[in-house]
Amino acid sequence: MSPEVVSKAVKAYFEAIRAMDQRAWVNTFAEDAVTYDPVGAPPTKGHQKLGEFFQTITAAFKEVGLTEDHVFIAGNGAAVKWTGRGVSKQGRTVHFEGIDVFAVNEAGRIQSLHAYWNPAEMVAQL
Repeated sequence: MSPEVVSKAVKAYFEAIRAMDQRAWVNTFAEDAVTYDPVGAPPTKGHQKLGEFFQTITAAFKEVGLTEDHVFIAGNGAAVKWTGRGVSKQGRTVHFEGIDVFAVNEAGRIQSLHAYWNPAEMVAQL
């Protein structure tokens, strides 16, 4: 798989989060994709559950987004160190960081995602 295919999938994922566009975000994933967000939490499988997850994560925010600090592509995957920033509906600002590890399928969609971050750090700032 070309690095460009992986790069395009990863870029679309982060752009959709910054736009808070649930549909675009879900569409970056394969229909049968699995996410572990964060790693250690029960997996989220398929578009319907991914959409519900997105709504849960963004519900407390006026705006929120992740910025790719460093992207490392190898084979059909990528590891991305990112920084998250947002503004809650109450006007509080949050800052959090993590690493996402992606596997991209032949169709250029995310097949799996392992997210390494601590949601409690973000929630404490809300």
